[in-house]
Amino acid sequence: MVERIILDTQSATSAGQQATPHARMSVRQLNLYYGDFHALKDISLDIRANSITALIGPSGCGKSTFLRCLNRMNDLIEGVRITGTVTLDGKNIYDPDVDVVDLRKRVGMVFQKPNPFPMSIYDNVAYGPRMHGIRDKRILDEIVETSLRQAALWNEVKDKLKQSGMALSGGQQQRLCIARVLAVNPEVVLMDEPTSALDPTATFYIEELLMELKKEYTIVIVTHGMQQAARISDYTGFFLMGTLHEFDTTEKIFTNPSKKETEDYIRGRFG
Repeated sequence: MVERIILDTQSATSAGQQATPHARMSVRQLNLYYGDFHALKDISLDIRANSITALIGPSGCGKSTFLRCLNRMNDLIEGVRITGTVTLDGKNIYDPDVDVVDLRKRVGMVFQKPNPFPMSIYDNVAYGPRMHGIRDKRILDEIVETSLRQAALWNEVKDKLKQSGMALSGGQQQRLCIARVLAVNPEVVLMDEPTSALDPTATFYIEELLMELKKEYTIVIVTHGMQQAARISDYTGFFLMGTLHEFDTTEKIFTNPSKKETEDYIRGRFG
């Protein structure tokens, strides 16, 4: 199994190694506390533009908590305290003058379980643009079609846009949620185990979609699937007990990790 993972990393990382893209987001000495509990400890890494960064590690190690730091979703949790910096194109997103609504437009989130709104397919995708003031139906029509095409869903739903998004299959619902995020033209897309509730076929379609989307977007994905991380990501961060234990290119992490704990986790010795 490990050997197959190692082979799978080659295609995912070879293009990224030809030229290192610039950092779209940079995290420095990030700490997060839930009350007195120190959940994230001195996290520092760069998230490269037009790449897929995978976050791996055992359950409860801080991956999803870290992901939510990147668009300040943890602000919604009472008792959370954060120190350090997270910059987006050089601007600290935790500065007092940052508009959090605008930030979450620029850094969108796709959750673990598909969560379409109880409305039509069209209205699911048009919801974000409408919230940001777009009312022209011609413009909304273009955004809906473009977003559904980007999410590889247009051909499947173009004749039933008035039907409920809840009526789609699980894999289609997740692609609808991706289209909903893309409709507000983000720069970064965060994904928290987006295929964990999907069957292998739907997972394959989502992975193929992500490989295409990274041409235009910067993607950060939390995953428990070692083979998924190896297949689709350019960079991988291994979290352990609230720390970023190791971060490198995916090829390096899966073929020659620097830390014994990283190798043990990848080989299934714990976690």
